[in-house]
Amino acid sequence: MSKRQLLCFIVTTIVLFIMIILALISGGSTVNIHDVIQLVFYPSEASDLARIIILEIRLPRMIGAICVGATLAASGTLIKAVMRNPLADPGLLGIQTGASLFAMIILLMYPVMLPLLPIAAFVGGIIAYLILTILAYKNGIQPLRLVLSGVAVNALFGAAIGIISIYHSDKIQNALTWLNGSLASISPSDARILVIYSGIALFLSLLVIPKCNLLALDDLTITNLGENLSLTRFIIATIAVLLCSISVCIVGIIGFVGLIIPHIARLLVGTNHKVLLPFSILLGSVFVLASDTFQLLVFSPTEMPVGIIISMIGAPFFLFLLRKQDI
Repeated sequence: MSKRQLLCFIVTTIVLFIMIILALISGGSTVNIHDVIQLVFYPSEASDLARIIILEIRLPRMIGAICVGATLAASGTLIKAVMRNPLADPGLLGIQTGASLFAMIILLMYPVMLPLLPIAAFVGGIIAYLILTILAYKNGIQPLRLVLSGVAVNALFGAAIGIISIYHSDKIQNALTWLNGSLASISPSDARILVIYSGIALFLSLLVIPKCNLLALDDLTITNLGENLSLTRFIIATIAVLLCSISVCIVGIIGFVGLIIPHIARLLVGTNHKVLLPFSILLGSVFVLASDTFQLLVFSPTEMPVGIIISMIGAPFFLFLLRKQDI
């Protein structure tokens, strides 16, 4: 690792620590840094109110933001490696929408099957990815065809979500915030689920780092090296969908993280996935946590879904990248 890359990791880690502190003291209540320090070092002296607010509300939300940022950034990095395209993103390509559709089916139509929500989201994401690949592939995958196919997949699954929402309008109110990507309702149990599933999926993503670097070569070279190209792409894409689905099943749709973060990380630490993927995970955690903390500081006591804040940043960034592609 070069000095520049090491410096990027150190600075980003320091920023993450600062954002964690801000996240724990930000919000509508009067809990401050003194309460946090007291709870950490002198827990017996902490007030019951501070204990409830920090441990039951703010800490799970902070953990959720970190996990969501890490999984979405890792998912975007892997999808970009598979597609060989800087515009590839689980949200823009419809993978998140596919995962959301199947999650909505469980939430609104079969709530008794709620424990199967992560599996349903994963299945929906895989189906969306397969449809996207079929639509986008024609003598390779070009940026314009990829984006247009993503629009089609998003529209297809978005329409299905709309139909389900209309037929179950009596239950949709509880899902509206979820559809906009909110961290507000994360409970301690949700945070534990996120940590477990995210940890497993992120570990799997680190295992395919050599394969991601291999995909930077042309198809003929990869085949001559004895690699099964189709299988390699499918394995990496499956892990990317798993990462994306973990986020969707808990907090809903948060777009553009997988687009913005890997691109910035690539500019800062280079294209070697041995450094790029871990740094994207770290930077993604900082980005989502900072976005959620920002909305708490600016919009409190009104709750603004973090997905909306990130979309306000991501949409102009996407247009900038699209213009650079000269398509």
